[in-house]
Amino acid sequence: MPKADTAKAKQRHDPLHVELDHGNGILTQKNKRAKKQARKGEEEDAGQGYVDASMSRKILSMAKEQQREIDEEEGTATKKPSRGRFTSLEDDEEAWEDEEGDYYSDEAEDEDDFEEYHEIEELEVDPEEEALFNKYMGRGGEDEDEGPQETLADKIMAKVREKELAEKGPQAQEDEKPEGVMLPPKVIEVYQRVGELLTRYRSGKLPKVFKMIPSLKNWEDVLYVTQPEGWTPNAVYEATRLFVSNLKAKQSEMFVRMVLLERFRDDVQNEKTLNYHLYRSLKKALYKPAAFFKGFLFPLCESGTCTLREAVIVGSILSKVSIPILHSAVALLRLAEMDYAGPNSLFIKVLLDKKYALPYRVVDAMVFHFMRFRAHPTTLPVIWHQSFLVFAQRYKNDITPDQRDGLLDVVQAQTHHSIGPEIRRELISGKPRDEVEMEIDG
Repeated sequence: MPKADTAKAKQRHDPLHVELDHGNGILTQKNKRAKKQARKGEEEDAGQGYVDASMSRKILSMAKEQQREIDEEEGTATKKPSRGRFTSLEDDEEAWEDEEGDYYSDEAEDEDDFEEYHEIEELEVDPEEEALFNKYMGRGGEDEDEGPQETLADKIMAKVREKELAEKGPQAQEDEKPEGVMLPPKVIEVYQRVGELLTRYRSGKLPKVFKMIPSLKNWEDVLYVTQPEGWTPNAVYEATRLFVSNLKAKQSEMFVRMVLLERFRDDVQNEKTLNYHLYRSLKKALYKPAAFFKGFLFPLCESGTCTLREAVIVGSILSKVSIPILHSAVALLRLAEMDYAGPNSLFIKVLLDKKYALPYRVVDAMVFHFMRFRAHPTTLPVIWHQSFLVFAQRYKNDITPDQRDGLLDVVQAQTHHSIGPEIRRELISGKPRDEVEMEIDG
């Protein structure tokens, strides 16, 4: 039986003569799919040269939407108009925050320091030792001031005042001349409201008119109108950042004396401790060392009423902040020459313990400071002996042989059962600076 035909055995095309008759000489015919693909390729090749109108409109609309979204993300930073001098303080403050605070990624560090301060504060103080410490208090004080240059804000306030006087008439101008510089009533009203706001301030941005105060010529008078004694501790900290960063050293000294010193003493006296934000304010003020020493530390020592608790708090701040060598040297020189008071020894101990390479003039001043007590009739507090020991440990190689002999006499005259032998051992083990100089020359 013959094999059945299958699909594979079917002819794939007609005989050649049939295809020639049907195709009129065309060997093959293109199918519809091939024609469509060819036509599409031609259109794509032709479309590379231009884009039709509808596609152009779609592209433009999408580009506008993208640009609008970019502008919204960037906010007003690229479109904010310049407002002249009145934005300079705000910009300077932000730059200062980035530069100094990272100031204030410093907040975690401040919290650690504040906890350490509380650990120190919790130490019990012997009542007899505290009474002896408080016996040695000095007196004195001095104040200096220097006015800044006239600014745009000063001119605006002067114009406002002139307008007020012009409305009152010539008689009012004559009456006001003998009274000196006065603030316009509108300015007083504005800054009184600012002061009321600062009595409730907790966080956020400060009023812009308050940020303008450091640029005013009579900024002390304007600041007084805001009544700093009523500010919250948070407001004191923000104001310290503003004024210390924007004022010169002389003006910063005035701010520290007028605001920080009084708030510090009142808070310690009333609360028996120091508020965390006031603690940070003092640390911030120490970034202008000259202003801090002249406006805070020296007046505190010379007041004659500095307590042991206040001295411990300030000493903890001094120990945690890096102070330039020259400022530390000047502070030690001033404390050594000052009439002795109990807190002086604590501050001297803290500054000496920073191990700075002090000039010989300062070392000599410290030697004479301790030698003054060779014939002192009363018993000295332990903090004095501790400061003496720190000086002997750090600078025993920077004194002359005669100075060492004089200090040994002081140790013998002012004895302490445990600290005295340590001071004597340190002084004897050191190489006086004259011997060191001779070895170098040789």
